[in-house]
Amino acid sequence: MTDKLALLAFKASITEDPLGVMDSWNQTIDHCRWYGVTCGRLHQRVTGLDLQSLKLLGSISPHIGNLSFMRVLVLCNNSFHHEIPQQVVYLYRLRILKLCNNTLEGKIPRNLSGCAHLKQLHLANNLLVGEIPVEPGSLVKLQILALAMNSLTGTISSSIGNMSSLEILSIGENEVGGKIPQALGNITKLKWLDLVVNRLSGTFPPSIFNLSSVTVFDIGVNQIGGNLTANVGFTLPNIKIFSISENRFTGAIPRSISNATALRWLQAGSNKLSGKMPPLDRLNKLQVLRIGSNYLGSRGYSDATFFCSLANITTLQQLDMENNSFGGALAECIGNFSVTLSQLWLSENLVFGTITKIVRNLVNLGSLCLDRNRFSGTLPSVLGNLHNLVEMKLSFNKFSGAIPSSLGNLVSLTRLYLNHNNFHGYIPSRLSECRSLVELDLSSNNLNGTIPPEFIGLSSLSMLLNLSRNHLSGVLPMEVGNLKLLAQLDLSRNMLEGDIPASLGSCVGLEVLKMQGNSFRGSIPSSINMLRNVKELDLSHNNLSGQIPEFFEAFHFLEILNLSYNDFDGMLPTKGIFNNVSATFVSGNDKLCGGMPIFHLPKCSSRNSRQKLISKWKLAISIFFGVLGVAIVLTLMYFRWLKKKRTEPASSSKDDLSLNLSYGILLRATDGFSSSNMIGVGGFGSVYKGVLDENGTIIAVKILDLTLHGAVKSFKSECEALRNIRHRNLLKVLTVCSGTDYRGNEFKALVYEFMVNGNLEDWLHPSPSSANVDGNARKLSLIQRINISIDVASALDYLHNHLQSPVIHCDLKPSNVLLDAEMVGHVGDFGLAKVVIESSDDTKAKMSSAGLRGTVGYAAPEYGMESMVSREGDVYSYGILLLEMFTGLSPTNEMFRENFNLHKFIKEALPEQLQEVTDPLLLQEMESHIGTARGDATCECLEMVYRIGVACSVEARKERMNIAEVTSQLHFIRDKLHAAGLQG
Repeated sequence: MTDKLALLAFKASITEDPLGVMDSWNQTIDHCRWYGVTCGRLHQRVTGLDLQSLKLLGSISPHIGNLSFMRVLVLCNNSFHHEIPQQVVYLYRLRILKLCNNTLEGKIPRNLSGCAHLKQLHLANNLLVGEIPVEPGSLVKLQILALAMNSLTGTISSSIGNMSSLEILSIGENEVGGKIPQALGNITKLKWLDLVVNRLSGTFPPSIFNLSSVTVFDIGVNQIGGNLTANVGFTLPNIKIFSISENRFTGAIPRSISNATALRWLQAGSNKLSGKMPPLDRLNKLQVLRIGSNYLGSRGYSDATFFCSLANITTLQQLDMENNSFGGALAECIGNFSVTLSQLWLSENLVFGTITKIVRNLVNLGSLCLDRNRFSGTLPSVLGNLHNLVEMKLSFNKFSGAIPSSLGNLVSLTRLYLNHNNFHGYIPSRLSECRSLVELDLSSNNLNGTIPPEFIGLSSLSMLLNLSRNHLSGVLPMEVGNLKLLAQLDLSRNMLEGDIPASLGSCVGLEVLKMQGNSFRGSIPSSINMLRNVKELDLSHNNLSGQIPEFFEAFHFLEILNLSYNDFDGMLPTKGIFNNVSATFVSGNDKLCGGMPIFHLPKCSSRNSRQKLISKWKLAISIFFGVLGVAIVLTLMYFRWLKKKRTEPASSSKDDLSLNLSYGILLRATDGFSSSNMIGVGGFGSVYKGVLDENGTIIAVKILDLTLHGAVKSFKSECEALRNIRHRNLLKVLTVCSGTDYRGNEFKALVYEFMVNGNLEDWLHPSPSSANVDGNARKLSLIQRINISIDVASALDYLHNHLQSPVIHCDLKPSNVLLDAEMVGHVGDFGLAKVVIESSDDTKAKMSSAGLRGTVGYAAPEYGMESMVSREGDVYSYGILLLEMFTGLSPTNEMFRENFNLHKFIKEALPEQLQEVTDPLLLQEMESHIGTARGDATCECLEMVYRIGVACSVEARKERMNIAEVTSQLHFIRDKLHAAGLQG
């Protein structure tokens, strides 16, 4: 009767039973015949309860502890919640306890040691918290301990070594920390070791590598370091799965690994492993090889031997070797890989050579990623035979020739990246047959001809279509309107012409639309009003005309609107995006008027309207030749007056004053260049804050110390560099003053807009004097740092790539990045800048004087060896600046000596020591997000930022990242953070 009452109490705790399995639990049927219940033959006591996978919802009744003859309790794959009742420990005859795949909460009962006969304990995939109880160490008969996928904390007790019968230990995907106890090596029967995704640290106990019975060994995604033992392949002869990914292991992969002939999975990616790879041809059962993101390889020809050794493994399905130092050529080996190969990832290595026709043998290949290597030659048409391809990335190589039209056969292809190569010829119209394509990037090649209408109308494209930086011509086909779901469309820097098709307004999913640097003409079609999801719209450097539509004011998601260098006329709107000068660009449109005062456009006079009325009047009474003649005369007089008006200074009071700032005015504005107004000291002079008497405008005045060698040259360089450039992220020079002071001495000064938040140096390395009013040091949030890094990158991209004669800054550093009231970054101090002339192969300019150019720690290494400046030199400085912004470490910190610098410090720390190298102020901000989706996104984005900084600051000039690519990736990172809910 006791057992029956306990079972009825158990039933009463179940709130939902959609399959009706508990209907048999009633008084009319003996309880030993109830569904899931097993009783002993002699005493009719309940010995087993198996209710797994029945969709039951409820809690486990404490009365379960009254079933004292229970040997088996299985409740897996249901929806039991609340805590595991402590009364379970009274089931001293229990052999099997399975409560996995529920939503059980609370801690594991501590006195399970009372269940001395327990052989299997399955509690995986619940919501359990707390530490792993110490008492389980006495469960000497336990064979399976499965606690994975919970939220357990604490450490692994050394008493676990007493579980001499243990065969399976699975505590993966928890938050268990500390070191792995040496005592684990005492469990000689252990076959399955799963410690994946925890917070384990320290070095791995060598004794565990001696457990010859182990078949599954997975300690991935922890913080475990040390070297792999040299004889690991001999001491683990039965190993089938060996995974140490995403840890801190160093040294080489032992040659003995090839002796583990039962091995099926070898995963060692994202560590710090180095050296040559041993031959693996003896691993004839290997299915998965993942060794990406290490320092493996010799960077030379000898790596080809390793590639070819893999061709003998007929079972290989996944090969991931990306982001290493493998060199050599694939040559014919690639085609000899197993026909079972579905994933081939060699991205970010030094592999060269061609892709041969023998690649057609890889009939099951689903993902081919060879990007960021040194491949060359043409693409074989047999790539079109790989009908299972879903992803193909060949970007950032040296491929040439035409894009094979046979790629149109790849009907399963979703992502195709051929950007940054030397492809030429037409875009194959057959690409329109790839009706599964979601992302397509053909940018930065030498493609020409027109855009095929059927190709531009490929409606499956929903993420990206990038055709920028080619030589495409003709009109944009109206079929572009079929891209209704497309998020990003980039047609910039081609030779497209004609009107913008009205059908573009049908692309309602667009978030980024870039059409700059073409020859589009006519007005912006009214249908563009439908693109209300757009965040970035760039129509600059075209021949567009007419009025700027007011409907842009209602684009609430719009963050950047660039309409500069067209032929727009009329009044500039003032609401919405047009109220943000840092996000709206309209320079180079000489016929615009009005708008916000900060745009410094001329006022819209009534004569503008009068001209339109006169024009209509002339047309209406054209039969009256006399009146027509008078109208023509008046019109000519008006245009003559307008032309004269345009040659006059703008009406802004600030600009009027800025053209006539004498030494005396500057002297009064700065209170006699008082030390109390000094806000900075540069290489060639000092900077003062000033207030103009006439209208109270706050300015910054840079006074050149003409006694210093190079000061005059610096003055001329800055004037030359800034004469014809204007960008939202460049510090605006209001005027220059060149004359004499009251003593007759030569006087030269530059007058800038005053930046109320000072420079980036003071924010990254605040002094006590730079604290807030409340005494707290100023702090930059993660989003603010991302925004400023985008601002600086955008400024460099403009200087390098958007001017007729590129400008090289030559002295990029935190003190030369100024911050306005909205914390928008402005690059200043062009005293060392150089305006260069594009040559046929590169953008370089000789330095005006020998020696190092720039500031120690930020100057590119080649500046100390040659008298040339280049875009890449600025990119190096930017990379160092970026790393400094997120680590808080100056490149001149005393820890950086000899050949050890900030670049190497970060490169060696990634990805495991991300938090250790990050600015503590940022870590404080991130603490509240740890363990959440927002925290994961933050860490992922932070790692991406570091990798950009490392890629920009490599020593080899030609290997540095392009600043345009930097800007694009930083925008992606910011969007990712915003999507995760992280705002400024």
